[in-house]
Amino acid sequence: MVQTTSAFHKLSRPGLEGLADAIAQGRISLPCQPSSLTTVVPTLLMGAIATELNRLNGEGMKSAHLAFMLNLLAQERQQAQEQRNGIDLVWTGEEVLGTESRDTRVVVQELFRNAQKSVLISSYALDKGKKAQALFQPLADRMADVSELRVRIFMNIKRPYGDRTTSDATLLRKFSESFRKEIWPGDRLPEVFYDPQSLSTAIGPRACLHAKCVVVDDETLFVTSANFTEAAISAILRLAS
Repeated sequence: MVQTTSAFHKLSRPGLEGLADAIAQGRISLPCQPSSLTTVVPTLLMGAIATELNRLNGEGMKSAHLAFMLNLLAQERQQAQEQRNGIDLVWTGEEVLGTESRDTRVVVQELFRNAQKSVLISSYALDKGKKAQALFQPLADRMADVSELRVRIFMNIKRPYGDRTTSDATLLRKFSESFRKEIWPGDRLPEVFYDPQSLSTAIGPRACLHAKCVVVDDETLFVTSANFTEAAISAILRLAS
């Protein structure tokens, strides 16, 4: 039976590095007694760590091998921590002092301003008028500055409730006109995609795009439950309005 857990997993990264150094420098000889680990690992783990070291040593691993393995575990722990540190918490709501979360609107527009090659946006709904144009203005400006920047928007273009007679072509034309006049603030337009099934007159085959995310340069991913609307994106309660 393959052992899937180890006492080494309970050691912190500095603990793994300290144990590896002690073994490599000969301060801990193998086989060892738990008491020989007093200054290296926590008291509660001395017995389990000594048992693990002795077991591996008995199976043929020398001190140099064990030190190398422990350093590899420490490096892996460090890399995993760096990956976790690369994830930012973003929220929509009033700012709370002492938190490390960032405002949704600020993050989204920051992503737009830093895009170099591509931006992919998926949203169930978009605002119209000044609110939408203010949100997308940084991206429109970026498209004007970076000619090779490709922007794609995937969204839900839906048939009005109860409408079974208006043709798909008419609905798409109306959306296109609205997008140009009421949503997008720039002269250079993004590519817009939709699922044709969202306009189906039959209930069964009808589709609905509900994903909300932004992917920038195929490297940075922003996943949210918020639509690209003022109510969902803004972190400030505009009580005056």
